[in-house]
Amino acid sequence: MSDEAGTPQEIPGEPPIEVPATAAPEAKPTEPDPKLENTLILELKDGAVTIELLPELAPQHVERIKTLARAGFYDNTPFHRVIEGFMAQGGDPTGTGTGGAREQGYADLPAEFAPPNKARFVRGTCGMARTMNPNSANSQFFIMFAPAPSLDGQYTIWGRVVAGMEAVDKIKRGTGGNGIVQGPDRLIKARIAADDATAAA
Repeated sequence: MSDEAGTPQEIPGEPPIEVPATAAPEAKPTEPDPKLENTLILELKDGAVTIELLPELAPQHVERIKTLARAGFYDNTPFHRVIEGFMAQGGDPTGTGTGGAREQGYADLPAEFAPPNKARFVRGTCGMARTMNPNSANSQFFIMFAPAPSLDGQYTIWGRVVAGMEAVDKIKRGTGGNGIVQGPDRLIKARIAADDATAAA
C-alpha cells in the first residue's frame, strides 16, 4: 500500500511492508561548474592567489588565459616588471617584456576594453598588457596593487583577485622607472579550479 507519492505506508497491526532495495542509478558525468571553470589559481612563493575570471567583460582574453594555463605556459614564468604602488606584470617566458605566446602560434587579441561604468582598475584587478597598439595583447598580464584610473577603458580587464592578495603584495619589486626586476619571483603554477575538481572526482 502506498500514498499518492508512492511512499510505502504501514498498515495498523501489521509489520511494515519491506520495499526491495534498488540499485542506485549510475552517476552521469556532470558539466563543469561554471564558477570553477572561471576560477584561476596562481601558486606564488607566498601562497595561492584565487582569481575570478570575467568572461562577460572579455571572453576572448579569458579563453586565452584558460588555454595557456591549461597548457602549462605560465608555469615558472617571472614577474619581470613590478612597480610599488602600481602593479605586478608577468606572463612573458623570456622575462624581457617583449615575449609572449606568439611563438606557439597564438595571435594577438583584439581589445576588449570595458567601459569604466562596468569595470575599473582597482586593487586586485587583473588586466592584459599590450604595446601602443590596442589590439596587441597576447599572454602578458598584470595585477593591480592599487587603483589606477588612467588605465580605465584603455586596457582589457579579464579578472579580479578574490583571495590571496597578500601573496601578490609580497612579489619582489623592481627598480627604476620601468620597474624591471633583477632575479624576479616566479609564478610557480597556474591552473583552472574546474580541472582540480575533475582530477579529484
